[in-house]
Amino acid sequence: MLRSEESVTIRMSKRRQWLSRLLVVGAILGMYPALVLSFTWSHVIRSEFQGGRHGMLDAYRHALASAVVSYTIGEWAVDLMTRLMERDHQASHEMDRHNNRIGARIGSSVQAFGQIEPAVRLAVRDGAVDAKDGDQIRWLPKPEWRERKLW
Repeated sequence: MLRSEESVTIRMSKRRQWLSRLLVVGAILGMYPALVLSFTWSHVIRSEFQGGRHGMLDAYRHALASAVVSYTIGEWAVDLMTRLMERDHQASHEMDRHNNRIGARIGSSVQAFGQIEPAVRLAVRDGAVDAKDGDQIRWLPKPEWRERKLW
């Protein structure tokens, strides 16, 4: 009978260990997006760019978040999230996909985390309305912008 009780105790202990590990992984996975969004939005709110939706600021937000994800995880993660979030063929989603790719390239090319934001800001400053160049940040024409920082 003692062996049976020991077996139950061991199984319960293993389940607790598994549950603890699962909770830690869940917390880490939940914290990562929060950290990326906090970093991104802290810069967006202070940014001089305009056009919170479909404009320069929107392009900046997408490129910056994508650069952070690419730097910390890899370009594959940006590609996956872009496929999940920007699926239709609206002009704004095409713009977002384009800027996410550029942000991902920036993130994978910088040598230090502190270089991400300045590189993205420079790329946005060098961008243009409906830029055709695959290496140039783009945004929609000004009449399509929504002038607010938080959507």
